[in-house]
Order: sequence, then structure tokens, then C-alpha cells
Amino acid sequence: MGLNHQQIGEVAERTGLSLRTIRYYEEVGLVTPSTRSQGGFRLYSEVDVARLELVKRMKPLDFSLEEMGELLGVLDALESDAPHVEEREALLERLATFRRATEVQCVSLRSQLESAEGFASSLRREIRRQARVVAQSR
Repeated sequence: MGLNHQQIGEVAERTGLSLRTIRYYEEVGLVTPSTRSQGGFRLYSEVDVARLELVKRMKPLDFSLEEMGELLGVLDALESDAPHVEEREALLERLATFRRATEVQCVSLRSQLESAEGFASSLRREIRRQARVVAQSR
């Protein structure tokens, strides 16, 4: 096994993703293992694991597989030596678009959390009220 490469089981344990999910992300072209062992086992590098973690973080924010792939492509292009200044500026603008979309999601999630916390609080009050009614009737 290559230096610092991990098999899919180790990666699953480390990322909290299922084997099935990791294989699916490979199937749709999001995260391909860097190499395979002589026996054909998938071997993941730290870069591969970081990509899986990024996809895992995007999933609950309702990004589509296509958007996830696009973001990974933007990051890959920015890391390469290829982009010219104009190309780099366009990539950074696309990255900023993803950041803005994520910020909108954060606002929405905070609102949902506030609503859920308010609901949980009213349920706690109702439980206390009903517990007093039960205690008084004894």
C-alpha cells in the first residue's frame, strides 16, 4: 500500500460516510481514489479524503451533484498552474458565487433552527404544565 494512502474502510470510518456513499461519489465522478492496490482495492490520499469531506459538507446545503462537481473543478483549476490572470479571476468569481449561496443557506438554516428551538421550548412548557395537572390530581 502506498505511503499515506488509506483503504475505503478507513476512509469511511474517518469521514463518517458509508462505503456505499463513497463508491457512489466515485461512480458519479466526484471523488476518484488516487490509486488502487495490486489487489484492486481503492486507495485514497489525503487530497481524496479532503474532497470527500468537502462533498459531505455541501450535501446538507442542498447543492446538486453537478454543483459539487463544478466546485471541485473550480478548486482543482485554481490549484493548477494553468489559469491565466483573467481565468483565475473568473474562477474566483465562481467560488464567490458558491460562498454567497452557502451564506444564504446559513441564514435559512439559522431561521429553521430558531423555529425548532421555539417549538421545543413550547413542548417543554406543555410537558411541565401537564405534569403539574397530573400531580394535582393525585
